Amino acid sequence: MSTSESETAKKAYHHGDLRAALIEAGLRLLETRTADDLSLREVARAVGVSATAVYRHFPDKGALMTALAGEGLARLAVAQHAASDAAGGGVAGFNATGAAYVRFALANPALFRLIFANPASVDHQPHDHEDDAMTFLRANAAMLAEGKGGDAQIIALQAWALVHGLSMLMLDGQVPVDDALIDQVITVKALHAT
Repeated sequence: MSTSESETAKKAYHHGDLRAALIEAGLRLLETRTADDLSLREVARAVGVSATAVYRHFPDKGALMTALAGEGLARLAVAQHAASDAAGGGVAGFNATGAAYVRFALANPALFRLIFANPASVDHQPHDHEDDAMTFLRANAAMLAEGKGGDAQIIALQAWALVHGLSMLMLDGQVPVDDALIDQVITVKALHAT
């Protein structure tokens, strides 16, 4: 970490935003390593605080990982909303959200894997606390069900299974990472309205 990055991190802490600084540092570190290889000590060092300071906000590594996964889901939702808006919404927007999901996974492999390794961060929460990415998927599936017929819950599950499966296949090297292939696979035509 450069001197200016360390000074910036310390300023964030001194302004009372240590939790956010720790999350940002954790996200940056996940760009170069897996969640298993990330330590609380390393995150504290990146922010410029003692390891014991981390425990005021995260009692253990699992709590930090859950916070990182939650932030990852929030960023995924932002990427999906932006993709849908850029495509003009509707069916094109629905397709764009799926492609954005895969591209997010490819751009953030450790964070993506962490999100789904933390069941509390996905949709195992009560629906009034579910993440924006899942809410957006459900809304898009309902829109598609209205227009094409079918069960919105099944459409949402089919869409999620498709994009998550393609993401994992590409991340694991089973399918080549190919931007055009992502667009070809992620289409409403691939979903069977039931």
